[in-house]
Amino acid sequence: QVQLVESGGGLVQAGGSLRLSCVASGTIFRINAMGWYRQAPGKQRELVATVTSGGSTNYADSVKGRFTIFRDSAKNTVYLQMNSLKPEDTAVYYCNVEVRSSSLLANTVGYWGQGTQVTVSS
Repeated sequence: QVQLVESGGGLVQAGGSLRLSCVASGTIFRINAMGWYRQAPGKQRELVATVTSGGSTNYADSVKGRFTIFRDSAKNTVYLQMNSLKPEDTAVYYCNVEVRSSSLLANTVGYWGQGTQVTVSS
């Protein structure tokens, strides 16, 4: 079993910055991918950014140029640096991790964090 602990959310004014952190712990052989998703009130959860074990990143168009995802593989931690925040970024942000638990089995299992609130005021 894997547990994810998210932190870094809060209240900021438009134009401000926040850094989210997500630490994975438990039975982990390798984390193949980590990502951040968000869900605003009345909206469906959407992908924000992902990073693979090989370092490949992917961003939603709405955050390109403002957000940066990066990871510390040794600490099983992924970060989301959010700059130039807009009120539209207000949402609960969820960490998602694809974990390979065994050195012998290549399959992965996805895990979700509890979510951390990000609120951007006008």
